[in-house]
Amino acid sequence: MKNVVLLGSTGSIGTSTIKVAEDLPDKIRLLGLAAGNNLELLMEQTRKHEPVAISISDPEKAKLARGMVKSSTEVYCGNEGLIKLATLPEADIVLIAIVGTAGLQPALAAIRAGKDIAVASKEILVMAGEIVMNEARKHGVRVLAVDSEHSAIFQCLEDKPGHSVRSLWLTASGGPFRTTPKEDFANITVERALKHPSWVMGRKITIDSATLFNKGLEMIEARWLFDIEMARVKVVVHPQSVVHSMVEFVDGSIIAQLSTPDMCLPIQYALTYPERVSSERVQTNLAKLGKLEFEEPDVQRFPSMDLARRAGEVGGTLPAVLNAANEIAVDAFVNRKINFLQITELVRHTMEQHQVVSHPTLDQILKADTWARDAALAFSQG
Repeated sequence: MKNVVLLGSTGSIGTSTIKVAEDLPDKIRLLGLAAGNNLELLMEQTRKHEPVAISISDPEKAKLARGMVKSSTEVYCGNEGLIKLATLPEADIVLIAIVGTAGLQPALAAIRAGKDIAVASKEILVMAGEIVMNEARKHGVRVLAVDSEHSAIFQCLEDKPGHSVRSLWLTASGGPFRTTPKEDFANITVERALKHPSWVMGRKITIDSATLFNKGLEMIEARWLFDIEMARVKVVVHPQSVVHSMVEFVDGSIIAQLSTPDMCLPIQYALTYPERVSSERVQTNLAKLGKLEFEEPDVQRFPSMDLARRAGEVGGTLPAVLNAANEIAVDAFVNRKINFLQITELVRHTMEQHQVVSHPTLDQILKADTWARDAALAFSQG
């Protein structure tokens, strides 16, 4: 039985994690649940799974929650609540599914408390990969991937040494605009960008998939998660999203992990690792799929990947700036303040203005994040 703390229980990854826990009641116990602002769903989850502690962002909603749960259930709020849950003494693993940068401090707190972490929030490793992985090594805990691509690589590597790897191949669906001419990009609406061809995800990650910034962030995440330089992290477009990623070894062999797209599979693998546990949720019929296609990503139409590669190669505070500027740009696009093409331009402009700090402290990373948000916001308001 694994005691699991789930930070971000009401979001897309969070609700999928709840499904996995319900599939495996003898394997997974939901010890703690943290939500953003969806009190109604958090209460429903709390009644069903009876965690020892819950947390919600808004203090007023936390007050309401205290009157709706058993007296034995602790209720917390805000960042302090996330850290309380992440360091619960009985917890075995903390799954972090909070969008944005809010998961970074709880991740570090969990690691320092000796907990394994499962990472669904790319920002944690994009912003502070060097710090997070150093802390994990220092405290002897695992950092497990929840992203389908990184889970696939983890499964293919099976602890093979880094020198045996020629390349890590992240697959990308290509998003909804894989075949859209670039001259049409300025006219792409928010509604079109939110229709992903393969996955059902949250708003931010869906827009990131449309710009391919999602894949750029995943490249940086892979660089830290698997301790491999950016030059060996590569991307191939695979529209069917059945091959989730691949590892190419120095002898030319390529090992891939395949399945019908369903986030429950990588979530389950992270929570039950090193076991493989039976589940009927994911069924893959290769004959019915018929064919699998691959193509080069078009960096002329999707320059986001080049920006991410540059950020990953330069390192320091630049990945945090890339990430923060992209968050502001996506928000501006969704609120119809900039067009689709300007998302990438806003990020590029912010990166160009930044004075990079090498091997930064956590405080320097957070300052770079704040600076980038302010700079990107100013540029978006133009």
